[in-house]
Amino acid sequence: MKRREFLTTAAAAVSLPYLIPGRALAQPGNPGAGERLTFGHVGVGGMGGYHLGDMKGRANRGEVNIAAVCDVDEKRLAGASRTAGPQADVYRDYRYVLQRKDIDAVVIATPDHWHGVQTVHACECGKHVYVEKPACCTIEEGKAMVAAAQKNKIAVQVGSQGRSTPDCHAAITYLRNGMLGKISKVTCWHYPSPAGGEQPDSPCPPELDWDLWLGPLRSRPHNTAYYHGAFRWFLESGGGQIRDRGAHVMSCALYLMGADQKGPVSIEAKGTAPTKGQYDSAVQMEVVYTFKDPDWTLVWAQPGDKPPKGDQGHNDYGAIYHGEKDKLILYGGDGGTWTEKKARDFKVPEGGIQVYKSPGHKEDWFAGIKTGRKTIMNIEAGVATANLTVLGNISFTLKRKIEWDPVKQEIVGDEQARRMMSRPQRFPYYL
Repeated sequence: MKRREFLTTAAAAVSLPYLIPGRALAQPGNPGAGERLTFGHVGVGGMGGYHLGDMKGRANRGEVNIAAVCDVDEKRLAGASRTAGPQADVYRDYRYVLQRKDIDAVVIATPDHWHGVQTVHACECGKHVYVEKPACCTIEEGKAMVAAAQKNKIAVQVGSQGRSTPDCHAAITYLRNGMLGKISKVTCWHYPSPAGGEQPDSPCPPELDWDLWLGPLRSRPHNTAYYHGAFRWFLESGGGQIRDRGAHVMSCALYLMGADQKGPVSIEAKGTAPTKGQYDSAVQMEVVYTFKDPDWTLVWAQPGDKPPKGDQGHNDYGAIYHGEKDKLILYGGDGGTWTEKKARDFKVPEGGIQVYKSPGHKEDWFAGIKTGRKTIMNIEAGVATANLTVLGNISFTLKRKIEWDPVKQEIVGDEQARRMMSRPQRFPYYL
C-alpha cells in the first residue's frame, strides 16, 4: 500500500506489491538503485526499529535505498513508515516484500519463531538477509536456513553483533596470539529469566494481525502475554535468556574459540522452571557443553558467578575464558561488548597473528553481498550458536544429558530428544 494512503486511512488490507523502478530512486548527484543496495524491513519494532533508523541515516547520506517496511502491528507500521519516508511502501505480509524485484536484501527483525521460515523464503526469492538472533528455534530450521543460503548464494548476517565490536576483536587477537595458553573452559554468566505471564485470553486489537503474528506456531487464542517482547519467555516462541542473550554471549565464545564448525559432543542442563504463570522457559539454568579435538567445556549459567565490573560498563552478562597461563573476561557480547585493559592494550608482535577486523556489523554484511565472501556472523555460525541454545533447552526439558554428533548435526541415542529437533509448522507458514 502506498504510504500516503496507509497513513490517511490506516486500512487493514494490504495491496499487491507496488514496484518502484530502480531509476526512480536515483536523484541528481546521487547514484541510482543499480549502484546502491535497496532494502525492505520486515518487523519494525524493538531492534527492527533500531535497524530502520540506522538504515534511514545511511539513506540520507545516499548510501542505500529503503523501498518497503512491513509489520503485523499497524501502529508500529505507521511509525516505521514515517521514519522510512514517502518512497517506502507498507505491508503487513512479508511475502509481498519478497516478491518485489527491486529489493536486493531484507532486514528481518520479527519474533524468534519467524526467523527460520522468513530467512528461507527470502533466500529462495534471491534476497540477501540480515536476520536478528537467534537464527532459529529448531535444529530442522537451522539446517534449512543453511541449505537455502548456500543453494541461492545469499549473504546472510545474523544479528549477534558482538563479533563486530572493537573489544571482541581485541579479545580474539589476544587469545589467538597465545596470551592465555590452552583454554580449557569458558564460563558464561547471566541473570535469570523471568517467571509470570499471567494474562487471560482477550479479543485481538484491530491494529494487530494475530494470525500473521503466530505464523508457523500452532493456533491459539489471542493473548497479550506473548508479545511484543514477551515471546522470549516461552519455549515455543523464544526459549529464555539462553536463547536471547545466550545467542550473543555464546556467539562470541564460539568465535574466540574457533568453534563455529566444531559443535559439542554432549550437553547437560539443570535448572528450575517457573512455578506460576504462562512462561515456561527456565528461570535459573546451568548447561555444560563438552567439546572434543580440542577438548574444552562451555558453561552457560544463569545467574552464574559474576565477576567485578571492570573499567568500561555493566557486568550483567558475559564470559570468562580460562587458560593455562591466565584468564580473560569478555563482558557483554552484543553491541555493548568490552574486555579487559590487558587485551585492549595488546600489540601483535612481529610474526604474530593478525585477525580480521570487522568494519561494522552491517558494513561487513554489505561487503558480503557485494563480494560473495562469508560474513563474520554468517548463517552457518548463527545456526551453530542457535543450536547450542536449542540443545540446552532440550536437555533441560528432558532432565537428562544428550549426545550430539556435530558433523551430522543430529542427536544420537535418544529418540525422544531426536523428535524435539523439529516440530510441526502451521500452513501456510512452513519450511
